[in-house]
Amino acid sequence: MEHRIYPQPIQTISSPEPFARKSFTDAREAVAALKALYERNTAFLRDAFAQVAKDGESDRRFRAFYPEVSLATGSYAQIDTRLAYGHVAAPGVYATTITRPDLFDDYLIDQLSLVIRNHGVPITVSESETPIPLHFAFLQDTYVEGSIADRLKRPLRDLFDVPDLNATDDHIVNGTHEAPPGEPLPLAPFTAQRVDYSLHRLSHYTATAPAHFQNFVLFTNYQFYIDEFCALAREMMAEGGNGYTSFVEPGNIITKAGETSPSASALARLPQMPAYHLTREGHAGITMVNIGVGPSNAKTITDHVAVLRPHAWLMLGHCAGLRNTQALGDYVLAHAYVREDHVLDDDLPVWVPLPALAEVQVALQEAVAEITGLSGYELKRIMRTGTVATIDNRNWELREQRGPVQRLSQSRAIALDMESATIAANGFRFRVPYGTLLCVSDKPLHGELKLPGMATDFYKRQVSQHLKIGMRAVEKLAAMPPERLHSRKLRSFFETAFQ
Repeated sequence: MEHRIYPQPIQTISSPEPFARKSFTDAREAVAALKALYERNTAFLRDAFAQVAKDGESDRRFRAFYPEVSLATGSYAQIDTRLAYGHVAAPGVYATTITRPDLFDDYLIDQLSLVIRNHGVPITVSESETPIPLHFAFLQDTYVEGSIADRLKRPLRDLFDVPDLNATDDHIVNGTHEAPPGEPLPLAPFTAQRVDYSLHRLSHYTATAPAHFQNFVLFTNYQFYIDEFCALAREMMAEGGNGYTSFVEPGNIITKAGETSPSASALARLPQMPAYHLTREGHAGITMVNIGVGPSNAKTITDHVAVLRPHAWLMLGHCAGLRNTQALGDYVLAHAYVREDHVLDDDLPVWVPLPALAEVQVALQEAVAEITGLSGYELKRIMRTGTVATIDNRNWELREQRGPVQRLSQSRAIALDMESATIAANGFRFRVPYGTLLCVSDKPLHGELKLPGMATDFYKRQVSQHLKIGMRAVEKLAAMPPERLHSRKLRSFFETAFQ
């Protein structure tokens, strides 16, 4: 029998020089230090990989660590109780690992400024004990030849740290995190490795870089909405932008304000959930994502968008109207949800209520009134506020109907879809303000199904108006101060200081 020869275990670990802890009372200086430390450590890993790829072997393991930001407070001093974030709940030491401080520059400055102001203590920048996985150290659009793996004398995991899914979880946002004795309490809702994981997934699913995502996100389940969004965005760019600076399509294809054509040709094949970005300064524009059909997609995309800490996300799509008094084209403003999607049962039990957020509800209702020209009692002709049910079986009508219909009736549901409750539930779970405005496209309980010609006419007539309503609602939300939009209703007993 052939004898296998195993390489000797590596005894030497090579790392950058230790970083001296530094305290700051100025958030901008702290973020500058985070950037410098992160760039130094990721560059170390990239350089080491380049050398290993060239030589095919190494007698040492390479390791660099994520930056960490922390604070210590010994006071129960009363903070501004109107704030939903920007403060810690009790005396103690709080910390979080940080990744991509270049991408999160404005966010980190805002969060750290609030903590410093509210508690009157400095924050400390240091190296954490969490290694940076090699995969997350590469720059955007880096291409690694597959042949490199064939040249390596050892498995890549022997030489570098790789993503550890055991340490990539949602315990903090799910409220199940328990810090070991002596360990700092969490300062932010996501760890660096969890953020990195989602940033890479976003690029994969949407074919656009995370840097293009805006703070206000529209989700839809129909390509018709995307087509209309693209047409409006291109028209705005040709007219000078109308306050927006660029329009970004999958493949990071950019049309700048004042231009009539993009920087490159469109992708030959769209990704699973293509994203389009109408950008403003400070990420105050609109991102629109076609999530396709089903609660699994809805959970997947919101799991990853959440790490960008957007100010709000809204669902715009089609639904089944459940009341005979509804007509095709009517709007449904969700103020409650029935969750039969099942994809979040392990993270957010179905007994947890999802409150309607007044700021979002008002913005959506006002937007409907402004775009349609109706108000007051007349608005009720085309819009109904009520419970939206989300189900995971697209063909539920083909099964025995008494059970589902009875549950829908008892819940007072007025509409049924496959995504809205999932998006709202993940908004609640991740503390991202959420809302839903749907358009009735059929009425299966009453025999009203769209015929081909009717469907085409319906889409042409309604999609444009519906999209304009959603965009108008986003503009209203963007005009609000963040501290007003991020409601205290989304905060639990023990919250992180970072929004």
